[in-house]
Amino acid sequence: MNPISRPSRLQPSRRQVLCFGAATLGAAALPRIAKAQNDKPIRIVLPISAGSGVDTIARAAAPALGKAFGQPVVIENLPGAGGITGAAVVAKAAPDGLTLGMVSNNHVINPAVYRKMPFDAIADFTPISIVGATPLVLLVNPKVPAKNVKELVALLRAKPDGYNYASSGNGTIIHLAGEMFMEEAGVKARHIPYKGTGPMVTDLLGGQVEIGVVALPAVQQHIKSGALRAIGLCGPARSPAAPDIPTIAEQGLPNYSVEGWFAVVGPARLPAAEVKRAHDAIVAAFAAPDVVEAMARQGNIIQPTTPDQAAKYFRSEAARYAALVKKANVVLE
Repeated sequence: MNPISRPSRLQPSRRQVLCFGAATLGAAALPRIAKAQNDKPIRIVLPISAGSGVDTIARAAAPALGKAFGQPVVIENLPGAGGITGAAVVAKAAPDGLTLGMVSNNHVINPAVYRKMPFDAIADFTPISIVGATPLVLLVNPKVPAKNVKELVALLRAKPDGYNYASSGNGTIIHLAGEMFMEEAGVKARHIPYKGTGPMVTDLLGGQVEIGVVALPAVQQHIKSGALRAIGLCGPARSPAAPDIPTIAEQGLPNYSVEGWFAVVGPARLPAAEVKRAHDAIVAAFAAPDVVEAMARQGNIIQPTTPDQAAKYFRSEAARYAALVKKANVVLE
């Protein structure tokens, strides 16, 4: 079952590493999937910056993954070029099961956005699982005098190009989500691309940019504190993690719907035994009680697919986003 069943409307920074050993779970009842082949850690590359939605998910699950694999798991952020920088590291890694990547929609968007790619987003990777989906939320800095979609649309119509909207990079799902909102509402705002979600959120908080779409888990604390104001959820339904935030669709834009998904991949030619080992560890880790609780709290929907289902989903998503990118006229060198 695909984690998203509805159609959507979508220089490396300082390296950040976090290592979790199996012992970090203490007496947690999580099965060890396979005996470690060696003492080397399993490296999970995130082609996005720290503080993003996928980063939050990966770090919440990392201790359980370490327990399931039976060896340390290292989370490594390698952002840049809309996810290409980190994904290239996974593509070039040895197919030994020690280097994996956690990617999102951007992975299959990039081939339609960039004229040249250092890898084939389908052929150069081994899909392991589409792990689940995460809600996106349209936000504004509290200085913006709008509290809902109707007020924001009115504000943007009154001042065409008078406001900025941020994204985590040109051609990313965050960028396309913003573009589709502007198109659906019939308004305009200046696009300000950032090199990752972290810097984008920092400037949203500081008021350097006024509007943005971000994964809900990455900004929940800022919404609760009042540092950022949620205008509406981008997906087709409200999130159990934030039931008071209405969807954009229910606020007058019924055709607007965007969700993020996240997946685990390995380099091409990953042996079947390693694919199974990684898949089993992912399923076990995301079923661990503490991870289930964390995912529910963040609003993520966890529905791990099989490797075959993930491969099919990648191909269908790549075709769908190619059409969206063409419509939005987003092409980079």
